[in-house]
Amino acid sequence: MAEREQPPLIAVTGPTRGSHAPKLLVQLALRLAGARAELLTPADPKPEVQEAADGVVITGGHDIDPVLYAAAPEIMPKYDPERDALESAVIDRALARGLPLLGICRGAQLLNVRLGGNLFQELRSRRKHTSNRWTILPLKTLCVEPGSELERLLGSDRARINSLHNQGIDRIGEGLVVAGRDLDGIVQSVEAPMHHCLRGVQWHPEFLLYNRGQRQLFKTLVEAARAHAGRS
Repeated sequence: MAEREQPPLIAVTGPTRGSHAPKLLVQLALRLAGARAELLTPADPKPEVQEAADGVVITGGHDIDPVLYAAAPEIMPKYDPERDALESAVIDRALARGLPLLGICRGAQLLNVRLGGNLFQELRSRRKHTSNRWTILPLKTLCVEPGSELERLLGSDRARINSLHNQGIDRIGEGLVVAGRDLDGIVQSVEAPMHHCLRGVQWHPEFLLYNRGQRQLFKTLVEAARAHAGRS
C-alpha cells in the first residue's frame, strides 16, 4: 500500500499572551486547507518547528519598534521587542530557505521592514476617504492592482476587508510590489513576483473565512508549502 503523504507543516507566529482568536482562526484556516499548524511564541519558539517548517504565517499584533527600520519613534504605541526579535529571525530564515510566507497586518509590515522598507507610524492623518475605526467587519474597500497575483486569488479587482491597525507600509521593501490599496491609497497588500508565494496583507483574513477569496490566501500558502515539502 502506498505511503500516505504527510501534510505540510506551517509555523504560525504570535504573541506569548493575548490574540487568542486570531491565533486559533489562522491555525483553523490552515488545517482546513490541509496543513499541520504549529504556534511559535517568544515564550515557546520551538526551534525544531522553525527548522522543519514548509511555510510560515506571521500574524497580527502590536506595532513594530521603529528601531528596526532606523527611525525615531513618532508616537507612543505598545511594542513587543521579544516578538520583534523572534519574528525577524523567522522571516529571515524563511526568506533564506525560499519558504512560502503570509504576513498578516503586523506580519505584512515586518516582512516589508525585513526587506528594507519602512512604515508610516500612524495613519489617522493620512486618511481622507476612509475611517480610522478598528473593526473585524469588512467595511473597507480594497482596490486590487490589475494583473496581480492577489487579483487572481480574490477573483476581482475590488474586495471588502476589515481594519485593525495603526501603522502601514510606506517605502516598499526590495523585491516586493504593491498588490492592493484602500481608497486613501494606503498600501493594503504586497507580493513578490519573483517568489513562489510571498505575500503580506494589511487586513485580517482569518476573520473573513466565510469568503472564498480570503480562504484562498491560506489555501495558496498551503499548496506552495506542499510543493516545497515535495522538493525537500
